[in-house]
Amino acid sequence: MKRTKTSKQWMQEHVNDPWVHRAKAEGYRSRAAFKLTEIDQKDRLLAKGQVVVELGAAPGSWTQVVVKKVMPGGRVFALDLLEFAPIEGVEFIQGDFTEESVLAALEERLGGRAVDLVLSDIAPNISGIATIDQGRSIYLCELALDFAERHLMSGGNMLVKVFQGSGFDEFRKAMGRVFSQVHVRKPAASRDRSSEVYLLGLGKRQ
Repeated sequence: MKRTKTSKQWMQEHVNDPWVHRAKAEGYRSRAAFKLTEIDQKDRLLAKGQVVVELGAAPGSWTQVVVKKVMPGGRVFALDLLEFAPIEGVEFIQGDFTEESVLAALEERLGGRAVDLVLSDIAPNISGIATIDQGRSIYLCELALDFAERHLMSGGNMLVKVFQGSGFDEFRKAMGRVFSQVHVRKPAASRDRSSEVYLLGLGKRQ
């Protein structure tokens, strides 16, 4: 298959990306680790002993950060449609978060435990049609928010990746109905040209 101009540009950018080199040097599975690290340093989301659910966990760089911060004593539940190389201490479920059976499996693993933090770095499979991709992305965010609303303890927090575009403002308002505070975070490791930001919900309302 012939590479497109866009794919060549991405590969060149990836090879020259200092965050990629740093991730390899520090043993992280991807550069995304530094996005969560920066937000955690600013907002102090992670602490020992927490119960954390991570949606869209593959390849596992966020999970590596989480494990270092919540262990020993914490519980980490990770879910993704893609395969996930095991990480000690992580309970992984492979499946599609939009399917009821997969959600039920995750809830069964939780066994009624209240969750301290929900992380969602889920992105939809890209069709290349902007309106469709944005709609799919917001839908996944809404599912993650619904999960957080049902499983987070009072005062718990949520961090979710959102692409700016249609539905963004409405989703931010929806988060505001669930959390006492909602902030936008754009970590340095996010590429400038990307429309991705992270919405941080602090203090789940009772």
